[in-house]
Amino acid sequence: MNKKRTRELKSIDNLLSIMDDLREACPWDKKQTFESLRHLTIEEVYELSDSLLSDNSDDIKNELGDILLHIVFYSKIASESNLFDISDVANSICKKLVKRHPHVYGKINVKSAAEVKYNWERIKKKEKKDGILSGVPKNLPSLIMALRVQEKASGIGFDWTSKVDVKNKIFEELRELDDEIQKKDTVKMKSELGDLLFSIVNFSRFIGVNADDALQESNLKFIKRFKFMEESIKKNNIDIENINTNDWDKLWNQSKKIYK
Repeated sequence: MNKKRTRELKSIDNLLSIMDDLREACPWDKKQTFESLRHLTIEEVYELSDSLLSDNSDDIKNELGDILLHIVFYSKIASESNLFDISDVANSICKKLVKRHPHVYGKINVKSAAEVKYNWERIKKKEKKDGILSGVPKNLPSLIMALRVQEKASGIGFDWTSKVDVKNKIFEELRELDDEIQKKDTVKMKSELGDLLFSIVNFSRFIGVNADDALQESNLKFIKRFKFMEESIKKNNIDIENINTNDWDKLWNQSKKIYK
């Protein structure tokens, strides 16, 4: 075993020992359960997402550590009830990775990442007894959920053959939404808007862009531009409530030159 792997294993062992101590001696850690940690884990994942978008390696390292802590925490709680422990967790993912990579650990030959993905979904389909889409968490953010169900359906061959057709589907859904807007049918408007968003996610998948990442970048860009406008207004001692549409347009265009 090389020195790097020895150092890595020592660090994990140290974390496991600390968790043992915390469950034994810390009042807060002692009272935690699967349920009490759940919302904290979700928060940590979002914090990791923020750090990934900021591309700050120190922040990414720290947030990964927080998530690793949660994995160890859940495993420790489970081990106390003889459900499973951290070795079971690690062995479970190792077994899954070996099984789903027959091109590495078996005799299957692949020529592209697309073939790897296809084989992954095909193997996963055999493992699942409740349907191909049953493994998609229902509480995923909507854009991510749309992408995952589309990817899984595509993995077994249910997909469009041309991005032109997918693009045309967007215009079709837009026309259908417009029809319902004209009719002022709010129930059908909601349904058609959902179909439109689903089609946009599908098109983004076809052109190799993650819709959730794209929308988040636009969200952050808007925040930066709006903050610039607020600071400009404050700098010029202007009452924000007295800003008219033309002034907003001028400020917005200025912000766009800075934050493109």
